[in-house]
Order: sequence, then C-alpha cells, then structure tokens
Amino acid sequence: MSKEEHRIFHNGETMDEYESSLVFFVNGKKVVEDNIDPSWTLLQYLRTKLRLCGTKLGCAEGGCGACTVMVSKYHRAEDKVRHIPVNACLAPVCSMHGLAVTTVEGIGSVKTKLHPVQERIAKSHGSQCGFCTPGIVMSMYTLLRNMPKPSMEDLEVTFQGNLCRCTGYRPIIEAYKTFTEDWEKMRASKLTNGNGCGMGKDCCMLKDRKVELYSESEFVPYHESQEPIFPPELKLKDQWDKQSLHFKSKEISWFRPTNLMDLLKLKSKFPKAKIVVGNTEIGIETKFKHLTYPVLIQPSQITELEVLDITDEGLKVGAAVTLEALNECLKEQMKILPEWKTRVFKALVETLHYFGGKQTRSVACVGGNIITASPISDLNPIFMVAKIELELQSVDGSRRVLMDQNFFTGYRKTILNEDEILIGILLPFSEEYQYIHAHKQSRRRDDDIAIVNAAINVKFDEDSKKLKDISMAFGGLAPTTKLITNFSEVLGMEWLEDVLDKVYEVIMRELVLDSEAPGGMIAYRRALPLSFFLKTFIALKKELNMHEVDSRDLSAFKKLSFQTPKSSQVFQLVPEDQKDIDLVGRPINHVAAEMQATGEAIYFDDIPKIENEAYMAYVYSTKAFANIISIDASEALAMDGVVGFISAKDIKIGCNKFGPVVQDEEVFITKQVTCQYQMLGAIVANDQQIAQKAARKVAVDYEELHPVIVSIEDAIKHNSFYDKERKIECGDVDGVFETTRNIIKSNCRTGYQEHFYLETHGCLVVPKEVDDLEIYTSSQHHAEITDLVSRILNIPQNRIVTKIKRIGGGFGGKQSRGVPIAVTAAIAANKFRRPIRIMLDRDEDMASTGGRHPFFTKYKVAFNDYGKILAIDAELYANAGCSLDLSLEVMERAVLHIENAYKIENLRVIGKICRTNLPSNTAFRGFGAPQAMLAAETMIRNISEFVGKDPVDIAMKNLYREGDKTHYNQDMINCNLTRCLEQCVDSSNYHERKLSVQKFNKENRWKKRGISVVCTKYGVGFGVPFLEQAGALVNVYTDGSVLLTHSGVEMGQGLNTKMIQVASRVLKIPADMIYISEVSTDKVPNSSPSAASVGSDLNGVAVKKACEEIRMRLKPIINKNPKGEWKEWIKDAYFNRISLSATGYHYTPEITYDWDTNTGTPYNYFTYGVACTEVEVDCLTGDHQLLRTDIVMDLGASLNPAIDIGQIEGAFMQGYGLFTLEEMVYSPSGTVLSKGPGSYKIPGFGDIPIEFNVSLLEGVGNPKAVYSSKAVGEPPLFLASSALFAIREAMKSARLGQYMPPYFRLHAPATAEKIRMLCDDHITERIKKCENTWNVIP
Repeated sequence: MSKEEHRIFHNGETMDEYESSLVFFVNGKKVVEDNIDPSWTLLQYLRTKLRLCGTKLGCAEGGCGACTVMVSKYHRAEDKVRHIPVNACLAPVCSMHGLAVTTVEGIGSVKTKLHPVQERIAKSHGSQCGFCTPGIVMSMYTLLRNMPKPSMEDLEVTFQGNLCRCTGYRPIIEAYKTFTEDWEKMRASKLTNGNGCGMGKDCCMLKDRKVELYSESEFVPYHESQEPIFPPELKLKDQWDKQSLHFKSKEISWFRPTNLMDLLKLKSKFPKAKIVVGNTEIGIETKFKHLTYPVLIQPSQITELEVLDITDEGLKVGAAVTLEALNECLKEQMKILPEWKTRVFKALVETLHYFGGKQTRSVACVGGNIITASPISDLNPIFMVAKIELELQSVDGSRRVLMDQNFFTGYRKTILNEDEILIGILLPFSEEYQYIHAHKQSRRRDDDIAIVNAAINVKFDEDSKKLKDISMAFGGLAPTTKLITNFSEVLGMEWLEDVLDKVYEVIMRELVLDSEAPGGMIAYRRALPLSFFLKTFIALKKELNMHEVDSRDLSAFKKLSFQTPKSSQVFQLVPEDQKDIDLVGRPINHVAAEMQATGEAIYFDDIPKIENEAYMAYVYSTKAFANIISIDASEALAMDGVVGFISAKDIKIGCNKFGPVVQDEEVFITKQVTCQYQMLGAIVANDQQIAQKAARKVAVDYEELHPVIVSIEDAIKHNSFYDKERKIECGDVDGVFETTRNIIKSNCRTGYQEHFYLETHGCLVVPKEVDDLEIYTSSQHHAEITDLVSRILNIPQNRIVTKIKRIGGGFGGKQSRGVPIAVTAAIAANKFRRPIRIMLDRDEDMASTGGRHPFFTKYKVAFNDYGKILAIDAELYANAGCSLDLSLEVMERAVLHIENAYKIENLRVIGKICRTNLPSNTAFRGFGAPQAMLAAETMIRNISEFVGKDPVDIAMKNLYREGDKTHYNQDMINCNLTRCLEQCVDSSNYHERKLSVQKFNKENRWKKRGISVVCTKYGVGFGVPFLEQAGALVNVYTDGSVLLTHSGVEMGQGLNTKMIQVASRVLKIPADMIYISEVSTDKVPNSSPSAASVGSDLNGVAVKKACEEIRMRLKPIINKNPKGEWKEWIKDAYFNRISLSATGYHYTPEITYDWDTNTGTPYNYFTYGVACTEVEVDCLTGDHQLLRTDIVMDLGASLNPAIDIGQIEGAFMQGYGLFTLEEMVYSPSGTVLSKGPGSYKIPGFGDIPIEFNVSLLEGVGNPKAVYSSKAVGEPPLFLASSALFAIREAMKSARLGQYMPPYFRLHAPATAEKIRMLCDDHITERIKKCENTWNVIP
C-alpha cells in the first residue's frame, strides 16, 4: 500500500499521522486507491474506474434512488455487521474507507444465478425500461440483509427513496411482498389468491378468467444463509478504523481524523472547512450550485460525535449520529419509558418517517440537519420547542447553548463561530402534562421537502388542566425556523374555542409573508399554521378528555397513512387448443427483465470509454429574451484539458436550422435567444468535470429584450401566437345556442408536465474512416438523427449509422428534443476527429428539453333538461414555448379529441398555439389528447350538477355508440365504450360505494371522500400518413437461431418482447431462439419515431410479414421432411441455397385527413377504457390519498396481458401526476425553477391506490392490428383524471358543509395548495387573498 506519512501542525502541536491510500471492498473484492480525487462520488468511481455500470445516474441529488447500493460496516462493540442503502451519486468515495460496498452486480447475474430479489422483480413484471430497477433491487436487498422477514410497513419505508416512471409500482410491490412475514402468514392460511384478495380461490375475479400474471410458486426460496459473507479482512483487522486519512487533489483536501482533538485542530486551522457525514447537502451544493469547498472533514470515527446515551435529563445524541440510528433509538426508548416521557421522541419518529428516503436517513446526521440551518428543516421546529441543548466546542474550549430564537442568525446561518464544532445535543424528556405535536405538508408525502412544517408544544397545569405554556416553531415561513412564544394572553385559560381564536391571532400577527416571498403559495403557507394548530387543538381535546368532542371533528388529526396494498389483474386466457410454443396472448416476461434486474442491461452511457474519447458540455443562454452581443470562450479554452469550443461558426451557412416539421430552431443560437437554456455553443474537453467547468467560464454578453412572455395569458395579452391554428366545425352550433336555454360557460386548464424519464438525454458519436460516423443515442427517433446529421455535416446518410440498444424511458420526450444533442456531438466528433460523449445532467435536461404543453380551454356547452349535450363551442390554447416543434400536431390531436368519448352533433373547436419564452414543449404520452379530453369531462360534471344527476348517467346518455360519426366524420366501428362503462361501474360497485362515501362525509368534517368515473376514447395513429410505416429484417443462421431487427425503439413498453412473440408464432419456434440486438439505421432504414402507441401495430405486421416470407421459402423443405425439426430445415435450406434473410414492410392503409374539408380517416381505430377512483382528502392541509381504482380497458386480443396491464398501470400513475401532483415552477423572467426530484415531484410508491384493479375487456378483437390487438401506451393516461374529479367531489362535500357554492373550478394539477384553499372554512376566511408574484403558471 502506498503511504504518504505527514503531520499537520497547529501552534507547535503535532497531530496524528495521516494515511493517503483509500481502502474499501466492492462486491467482496479489495480496492486500494493511492491517488483518489476527493471530489469523486462513489457512483463516479464504480462506473468509471471499476466499470460497474449497473448502478445508474438518475439525478445526482439523491432523489430518485437509481444509484442505490448497499454499504456495510462491522461494528466491533456490537460484533455486528450493519447494512445501509446509500445513494452512490452523493456518497463521497473517500467516505468508503474501511467499508464494504455491494452493487447490483455483486448479488447475482444472468450468467450464473439470479438473487431472489432480482428474480422476483423480473418474473413479476416489475421492470419496464429497467433504468430504475437496479436501485430498487438494492433497496430491497439491503432490507433483507437487515431483516430477512420484513413486514409490509418495512417495505413501505424501504422504497420511499426510489422512483419509477414506468411501472406504476404495483408489480414491484407485488413481487417484494412475497418476502414479507405478512405474506407468508396469508399464504400459509390460504387467505390470498396472490393478488391481495382475502377470498382466495373463491375470488369473484376468478370466474372463468385469469388473475395471475405470474406464478409465485416458481420463485426461488430465499434464505439469509445464502448471502455472501462480509469481507473477513474487515472483521479481523481494525487498522482501517483507526487510520487518520488525508486525500488531496489540486482543489480539495479531505481529512478523516480519528479523535476529537485532531478534529478541533483541523477546524481551527481551516475554519471554513465543511464537516461531511452524509454529503446530502454539500453534494448538491457542489454539483448544482457549483460551490467549491477546499477542505472537507469527515468526523465518522470520532467517538464523542457518535454517542446515543440516555441520561436523567433525556437522550444525549452525538452530532454525527445518523437520522436512521436516531430513529431506531427513539423507537426503542418509546417501548421502555413511560408514554408521557417520550412525547418529544414520538414527534420526532413521526416526522422522521417522512424525512427524505431511507437512503438519505441512513447517512444524513443530526448535526448536519441543525448546522445546515435550512428554513424548511423538518427536525429543527421540534428541537426548538423541545428546548434542546447543544454542546459546541473548539480548541479554545466548549459551551452549551439552547436552540431558541437566537440560535439562527439569518438564512442558513447560526451562532456557531467558524472554528466551532457541534459535538452533540441533549434531547430532553417531555413532562407529564406536556404535549408536542409535529406537522408537515409537502407536495408529496414521501421523500419531499416541506412547504410548511411545524412543532406545537403545549403544557398544562398539573391540577387545573389550564394552559401553562405554549410555544410553536414553524419552517417554510421565514429565512429561518420561526419560534413563537408570546402566547401570554391564553395562559391560564381552559382548552376551549376561545384559545383557538386567540392563538390564530398571534400566529397571523407573527407569520407574515410578502407576495414576493420565495416559494410562492403565499395564502396557502399562511393558512397551514392555523390548520396545524386546529389539528393539535382537536387532538388534545380528545386526548385530555377535557370536554366533549364532536365525533365529526375527530378526523382532523387522523393521518392519511400507509395501508397494505391489494390488487387484481383480469384478462382473457388463450384458447385451450393454443400450442405451448405459441406465445401470443400469454403474459410472458419482458425479454430483458432479468438483465435489467442484474444491472447487465446496457444503456448508451454504459458503453465503455473509447480511446481518445472526449466529453462535451453546453454553454446555455441565461436570458429568456435577448440579443447576443458577444460570446467569449477564451478563458475556457485556456484551461488544462480543454480540447476546443464549437458554435454556429462550425456549421455551414444555411444549415444551422432544425425542427421535426418546421425548421424554426437554430442548432446553436447566433443572434437572439428566445428562452433560457438554448444552446449557444459547447466545450469539448478530456472529461466531464473539465468540460462542464469550462463551459461555465464562457462569457456571454446580452442586450435584454421585452416583453418576456411566460404564460398563456401573457401570450393572449401580447397576441403572441404561431400562425398555424386548427379549427373544426360540424352541425349548427350557433343555431343550437340561440335556441337552447341550458348553457354553461366556463374554462379549465392543465399545467406543464416533465417527462422525468430516469435516463436523461445523451449520445456517443464515434468518427470512423473519412466521413463515417457511428452514433449511439438515447432517442425515440434514430432515423431523424441520421437525417439531420447528414444534412448539417453534408455527409450522405449511408455513411452514418445510428444505433439504439434500449433507452431508459421516453414518453415522447426523446422523440425530437434529443436530435440537436446528437447533431452537436456529431459536429464536435467530425471537427476534432475524436469520439464525443455527452449525457445531460438532470437539471440541464429538465430546464432545456421541454415537456407536456400547458393548455387553457374556454368552452360553452348547451344541453337539454335530461343532460344530453346539444352543442359545444371551445377554444384551446397551448403553450408551445419558443419554437413550434410538434406543437401543431399536438394541437391537432387535441382538437380531434375535444369530445372525448361523447357524441356531439354540433361542435366548433379552435386550437391556437402560443409562442412564449419558455423551452420548446414537445411530445408527451397522450400528445395533447388528455388536455382536451379534460374539458369534455369537466363539461359532464358541469351538466350533472346543473340537472342534478349522477355524472355516470350523464356520461351514459352522451356516450358514443356503434355506427356514430365523430365531429371529424370518422365512423365508430367496434365501439365498446358502453360495455367498458357498464363493466367498470359494476365491478367497482360504484353505486354502493357512492352511498358509503356520502355516509363517510356526513360523519366527518375535516376528511372527505369522493368517487368518480371517467371514460376515454383514444384515436390510434400518428394522424400523418407518411409516418404510418415500419420495416423489419429477419436473419436466420445455420444453427437455427434468429436475429430479428425492426424499426422500433425499446423503451420499456415491451416492444421487443411482443415482436419476439409475433415471430415465434409465425416461425413456430421457441422464443429463446429469437434475439433482438438493437435498432440500427443500417439494418432497417427510414424508420418512423417510436411514438403514438403504434410500435406494436406497425412493427408487428412488418415482423409477421418477414417471418411469413421465411416460412414460405422453407415450405418445400418442410414438405419433403414434414417430421423434421426447425434446425434440420434450416440446414437443408442453406445447402439448397435458399435465402434465410427476409425483410418485412407494413404501412397503415386508408389513413388520410383533410383539415380544410373535415373529411377522411385520421386514425386507424380507437382504444377505449373506463376508470373509477375513490379518494380521501384532508380538508385542512389539501393532502389526499387514493383509496381504490378500478380500470376496464378494451385492448382487443392482447398480445401480452402482463405488458399491457403494466402499461395501463404506468400510464395511470403518470396521468395521476399530471392531474394532481406534478407542478413545474417558473419565475416571471422565464427561469425554470423545478430542475430535479428535489423540487419536482412525480408519484412515488406511497401514492398508488391502496386497491388497484385492472381488467381487460373480454371477447373483443381488432381487425386493424396484428393478431387483433390494440395500442395501449397512451390511451389509459387520461383515466387518471378520475382521481382529479374524485378529489373535486370530496371538495364539493367540504364546501357544502361550510355553506359554500358547490360549483367551483379545480384546475389541474389539483395540488395540495389548490385543494386546501378551495375547501373554504373559518381559516381560509382569515387569510387575505394576495397575488403571488414569485412564480408564474405557464
């Protein structure tokens, strides 16, 4: 081992000897690194140095869990190995010294044997795109290593820090619940059918139908004795525990002292040094805020900072104790000590449950939480009202201080001197008549930062039960945690409503927010403290038994919490006479699921670094609307390791334009920027860190222009529209409105939605001989990349090969917006003749690539007294951003879907596209249809309220029937909407449950439930004839194996799996003889994008035709040897000189539509579906929970029920995000403020319906697609609006209880803020309505 022996001096004193070799174990193998860079994360080291690429980079801020690994440490005092899940993207590799790291590759492999954790997620269909799968696997694996028989509650906690954008989470939970003790008990007592139903084999869903997508009996049993042993060397030797460390690079020094005095000396010598334990804050600051800390000190070996001791006064907690260790200790003490003594502990435990994810809590420490001084810290409010004592120390001595109103001196500042260290805290016991309640409200319950949090401390006199003391602390309402203690006027009073009013007044007086306060949501944030206190007030009335409590009020303090999920999946079995070898219609596994579960599936950035490879980083615009005065890259070019700079000057004049339809964007901006994060140029350097650092040094001067247009309202005001709009009119719209008395005028809107695919945009371009280029990309449209690179570089397309193995999610976001990334990388590769790699960081991706178009719809609807819609007049406005991209096509689909599932005889719709100074919005699952269909469903609710009928009755009255024509004159053929609606209403027990909901709402004042049913009709196809085509190539080798290539991109939708099923049926061979390697422009040229849900439809027929051609050529061989086998026939064919390579080609016939005449057939067919969702809403906070969702879909004869059901569930949860949760925040100047999972929340594991039932309509077919199947990717997404409308029903009940008008507008997304502020009550009446100027709704 190389060793740097040196001493650091302070005032003549010598500190311990420091080692400079990093030693740790990875998957049982010892790693010794003598020249480690302290700035490197564990993830960088694993992927770059060790080439363990199963661990993925998803966000680099510890918010998605894709990088989860297990870190193990031997605790000598306990003689026990502890395992923790860790976000490798934040964990400094230097912090791994003396520890054992296990990655997904270390637990199993498809080449050897899968671990049960890997096997079960693969066989349960819990992996779609697969990018998140290794992180989820490792979270579960770590749980099992600590707890071989976990409970369902343990499972819930384990996955709080993991995200998946594809699956909808249900199959993952189903897979892993089989490890739980609860499941074992249910199975032993035969109380389950494997899908959560307690009726077992008597489940009503089992009548002549299939509910099992997989067989749990086939799972390999798990036993902890099978696990690899902890590295013996780490157990036998303690040298690595005792070593003081010093790692150094040009910019950073990393110290790990082993005793307190050395730590204090270091802090004295380097007073601005940062103390690092979990790196959960500093890691984000250095990555995204680009802060540099020259000295970092890790105190993990300091005994005094790791203390957890019970004293007479309370619990002594060392500053370096992790939040998870604190949590476990508090729970243990709550079991031992009297209840009254641990009320502070209980508040902390309840709060820690929702503090970050398990990965964060396992490494983040108590001291870091305090010293970071975040104004939204979840723990600091509790610490403040509990009056914890802090022990501070420096080389000059120690002192003890209280965490009171003087502790925080400003935003992220405390009273600590620069050379002081927080040693620990004393967490006092609560007193017998003291009560502490903690509250938190965030956008999402699990793993989210607080909007507002609070701790409320109440003390009563021992005898009289009168108020002795009240104090409260709030986060999210000031630059620091705000402590309020001046409640003197209520002291001595009894706990009655008079106290409530007076406390409200103090809170309102003390907590004042300006309309420009960072974070926005001003009225909501002012209302939450009052709501929190009301919850505490009612809870204490009940707990103290002081006065009679209205039973309707008790729901105020009952929390929306985890419940064991259950589900069912119903689909039609294949015919009994279908041969086993014929896989069509069977729920087989995703062909890459096992590789994805083991981390062996390759994504583009997993390709090993190529010799002489360089990295590229963009120089982005920082203004939303400005002229460029100058771009100066000289400082960047002077940096070591920088190769060069590219810009518009490197593109031939006239070739700098791109766009999927209209070429209205510049690849590199030349004169005028029209949004932030447009590409001005790019730095090419030897590695990523140098390239990104250099890119930030490129100086750009601007001349700012006005106005900056951000919102649809801005665009309307300034008449900022693209000159393309779409209009359809049928029937006599004006005549109906003139003669009808029942008319409603209103509007609705949907917000922006980020794709949040787990794998960001990126590519690798490799120059070959002369002009040849090989491009590896994470795109949905490889042919467009080839086309644009060819045009811009003036290279024939036959010299450019674009390849895609798989991509980690797309959802439309990688259809067009990834093209300029590949093009600019190709420009750099061509210029410097070096391989060029780029993968966008999550913040870059979110800020630059656009998302779902925000829509604003104004409508007028006429109807008769029975609820029959007579006419609709609607105007649609879409926020397109700074370029047209696919916005016209998005608007076309919106205009064609304005009626959703309803027959409207008289309809006029106009779609207008707004030009704004935001990044260009683009394709997203649903492609404009969900935004428009929301208007139709809103009208159904408007009408039902007007005529006093159930929305289901109104829907049924207006539903499309067989033979109807749409407003664009397409015939409704094989229309199964009525069947879907009737089956969903019946199977969900809608009418009975609606009565139960009404009963619940009568009995509960502060919690309300709602139930809603939504239908959907989705037109399948691009709507553009030339895109409706696909090709396939089938090569059969002499050993009988088949290599299949088609034109579609595998992005988690199971396209490759379905194509193998089709090929297997036609060729009549087992699926394991067929392999799909990749899609590539040199195999199948001129492909359409993998979009519009038609991948299986188009490619399926192309594959079928190619395979049929092979079978036709083999027919003479088979006729001569009918009893032979496939391999024999192939050999004979080869020797008989019969070609064993065939192509297939398919286009969709009869697709044409003329917008001028409103004639033709824009879609091949329609996919239908219905959903029923029930929710529960917390009226005091706006929080809500999905109780149950039932979905019925007409997917024809499903090619693969497992994949299709997975697509339904995934689409539903993505739609749930659109309609209720996901909100992109922009500043008035056009800055994207939501740039990662920390600020933008997609649904998590805890957000799925507690009961989730999916049924595929039986006995249906579809003559217009391969083997009577139907498209599934996009159609189910809109069904999630059933959650939005269910929330609205709950809110209606709340408003009626407060004598408020039942009609109100609830725009999507129905965030907690909107829900709370529309559930008007005595609290919202106190809050002055104020305009929020901090952010803008686009």
